[in-house]
Amino acid sequence: MFEPIEPLDTYNKNINILIGSGASSDLFPTLSLAIKDVKGNRETIETLATKFENFPEQRTALFMHYYNTCIFPAQTFNPSAVTSDEGKANLENYEIFLTTLLGLLDRRKDLNRKINIFTTNYDGCLAHAADSILMKGSHDFVVNDGTSGFHRRHLHSKNFSTFQCQTGIFERSNYGIPQLNIIHLHGSVYWSKNGEKIEVKYRNDFKHLLTKQTISKLKEYSAFLDNKGNKTKDIPKVPFRSMQMDAFWREYDQLPIVNPTKWKFHETVFEEHYYQMLRLLSYELEKPNSILITFGFSFADEHILRLVQRSLSNPYLQTFICCYSDDSATSMREEFKLWKNIKVIGPPDGVKMDFTNFNRYVFSLKAEKYEPPAEDEDEL
Repeated sequence: MFEPIEPLDTYNKNINILIGSGASSDLFPTLSLAIKDVKGNRETIETLATKFENFPEQRTALFMHYYNTCIFPAQTFNPSAVTSDEGKANLENYEIFLTTLLGLLDRRKDLNRKINIFTTNYDGCLAHAADSILMKGSHDFVVNDGTSGFHRRHLHSKNFSTFQCQTGIFERSNYGIPQLNIIHLHGSVYWSKNGEKIEVKYRNDFKHLLTKQTISKLKEYSAFLDNKGNKTKDIPKVPFRSMQMDAFWREYDQLPIVNPTKWKFHETVFEEHYYQMLRLLSYELEKPNSILITFGFSFADEHILRLVQRSLSNPYLQTFICCYSDDSATSMREEFKLWKNIKVIGPPDGVKMDFTNFNRYVFSLKAEKYEPPAEDEDEL
């Protein structure tokens, strides 16, 4: 049964959100694949990348598939171009989610009124949703993506410690403006290296790293990975010349994202920021009166998994792990069984905790009570 996270128990605490690819699953593919290994377990980009570590051709084909199906769509994403009902609902769910967070901040009396949203997604859905809410004029708030500057905006971890406030006409009163900190733990498609700094530009005019001929070669390969009846041992090889593979990796290694193989950045400047953001997450979770809520996150990143587990030694930290399926909830309960200040929330049997159900039954200012569908009388 869906268990709601009571807003009255959270609004006056140090709220931290951690979301993963499951939050954008109707807009972009996740790292999960359909094919299975010899034991019947579904493969992921991470597991195959590890298996192909010493096989250059297979590894190159896998990352070309990953770039073509996951990264490039995020680079060229335009909310106004979304036409599918599922995609539109996904964007709407982001807005509902942020509106809930703003509703919690509205209840606070503190001068420093901010919530940290940590995400491992490369996409800009959070920024787009926040911008949409601001354009509607329904809420007055600040979005802090960690950048500072004017014509050129650069990223720095210290910027997440700032907040804005308004004063009265005679400066006799101060009012903290609600603020959402958006913290990309695995990088962002909108980042680029500028000397020893990270520059942020919100654009979608990226050039595809692969030629039309290469994309055509990948079609059969990608279709094979997406077929749940296929096995890892039968993955077809895609013939690439050494020159083609080298050219791809030169461009791919410049992307400002965590590589799914062992979760590493290639660029030192990005990797340094990654560890700064992990320290920020750890620091926030060690504060008294803190809350961590996760959604759409599998804890595949061992750095984050161990960090959260260490942080649970803080008795004043309450953690809620919201799982997509009953199986994943069972897995998370086993992973975190040593800690008492954690609650794993899974869906009822036969139901999935997608973004809609999360917003409706679990994380809402007025959560609805889940009512299982009535059984068909003809089946009784």
